[in-house]
Amino acid sequence: MFRFTLVILALSLFLGLSGCKSKTDKSENSVSPSLVTNPITAGGNKNTGSLPMMVFEQTKHDFGMMIQGEKLSYSFKFTNKGGSDLIISDASSTCGCTVPVWPKYPIKPGESGKLEVVFNSAGKSGRNVKPIKVLTNAQPNTIDLEITAEVYVPESKK
Repeated sequence: MFRFTLVILALSLFLGLSGCKSKTDKSENSVSPSLVTNPITAGGNKNTGSLPMMVFEQTKHDFGMMIQGEKLSYSFKFTNKGGSDLIISDASSTCGCTVPVWPKYPIKPGESGKLEVVFNSAGKSGRNVKPIKVLTNAQPNTIDLEITAEVYVPESKK
């Protein structure tokens, strides 16, 4: 019985360790470490002059009244007002009904771009507020966007 337990333990350990990726593995979508800059040095000195800076024209959009089942989209426009390339690593919402789409390439200093958000009102009713969290290599590295809509349910669907 002891031998059987030892074999199972060894097999589990082998399978667990063989599933780990090497720290040197690089995926095709990985971002070069040279694009990520720490804004504060170990000595406490701030180094923000060369960082990217993502500035949105607006961070909130209200679709107003919409009929349940409609899909509406809005493009949040932004500009990189910093000193190096801006990289958006992720944009997400708390709900599958709100899908953000963003540029997958670096935005050069002075260039603009847009982050499109599609809201699907199927199964929704009343006031809806959906946050979108954008992760970047800028400082601050997280920016919060928000869309709102008042979803009207026609009498025939009630």
